[in-house]
Amino acid sequence: MPNLRHKRVRELLKRELNEIFRREFPVELGLISVSEVGVSNDLHSATVFVSSIGDEKGQHKAFRAVRKAAGKIQGQIAQAVELRYTPRLKFVMDDAHNRGDRVLHILDELNKKSPLANVENEEDPFEDD
Repeated sequence: MPNLRHKRVRELLKRELNEIFRREFPVELGLISVSEVGVSNDLHSATVFVSSIGDEKGQHKAFRAVRKAAGKIQGQIAQAVELRYTPRLKFVMDDAHNRGDRVLHILDELNKKSPLANVENEEDPFEDD
């Protein structure tokens, strides 16, 4: 279970990284944001889950831009946060939003094909008016 220090470091990194993305990355790449940050027990490394809004091609383009600028982002984080050790950042594309949309789409399709869905739309013969 993460302690309070881990939680504070995660939130600090998330806030600073979102500010860097807002300030440094062009609008043409879409809205790039940090959805989650995970830090190691010794706080020497952090996994940054990056997401962006747009189609899949645009999301991959934005993520490539983040990976390309990783060294610059690491340097800006080192200057922005006051920690004994600046965690080594590892960027990971967060596709949870896409997976969530896919699950909802599958559930809608199953609901349309379900015989119970047709029954629910009909009037209940036992219902009193």
